[in-house]
Amino acid sequence: MFDTVDIPGGKGLIGTDDVRIPLDAEGPCRSVKLKPFRMTTTAVTNDHFAAFIEDTGYATEAERYGWSFVFHAHIPNTIGDTQAVPSHEWWRRVDGASWRLVNGPGSAADVHGDHPVVHVSWADARAFAGWAGGRLPTEAEWEHAARGGLGDATYPWGDRHPNDDDFFPCNIWQGRFPNGNTSADGYAATAPSRSFDPNGYGLYNMCGNVWEWTSEPYKVRSLSKVARKHAAQMKGAKVLKGGSYLCHISYCYRYRIAARTGTTPDTTTSHQGFRLVFEAK
Repeated sequence: MFDTVDIPGGKGLIGTDDVRIPLDAEGPCRSVKLKPFRMTTTAVTNDHFAAFIEDTGYATEAERYGWSFVFHAHIPNTIGDTQAVPSHEWWRRVDGASWRLVNGPGSAADVHGDHPVVHVSWADARAFAGWAGGRLPTEAEWEHAARGGLGDATYPWGDRHPNDDDFFPCNIWQGRFPNGNTSADGYAATAPSRSFDPNGYGLYNMCGNVWEWTSEPYKVRSLSKVARKHAAQMKGAKVLKGGSYLCHISYCYRYRIAARTGTTPDTTTSHQGFRLVFEAK
């Protein structure tokens, strides 16, 4: 069902000494010892998730709640007023939004089988993983895999920074956030899971496209009082990695390997997905 690649064990790296968002406790760079494992070459797709739903009858948390968060520019014109998230007004609560209708009622045409499934909570991702015989990666496993054998690299392809003009190695925002996306990389929302060049291990879209759930709670090892206070306020949150198609250096410079964010495990949005790991053969 899944294409997977073998990820070597041994010494890995997590974090960075080039901290860009101190609040997220990105550093320091440190060594970790990892066992070999296998990882899906792409994020779990809508086709993968549909097979899970058909086999199990599972209802996602967004479907049970009856709503999810959708980026404002993607909401169909036929939908009336929506409730904005305070201080993040570009996120709107849209009734009826789910993995089946990624932008809400009337958006069935926006769902593509080979794109990453979105509007999945941490519990949804865990349920899928159990069905598939895998699990969510740890943060260290995710970073080790994303580096693709490059060591202390900023991105899966190396250290060259994406820009708005002529270098588009991943699916992120180009232009002025949150109202002026030029989509110069070819995508205003999700791209196919298997798009752009893979990293050295053969993994696609480890940065950009969709945030990916990990198995771990959001904790910090930083001595920064600000970071520790922030983590304490996020009690119960889980770590996500990789950034998304909404990230831009001016607003959310989190499409770097060491970057991270955290959110409550029942949160669902139109830019959160996941991939799986399996035990090594």
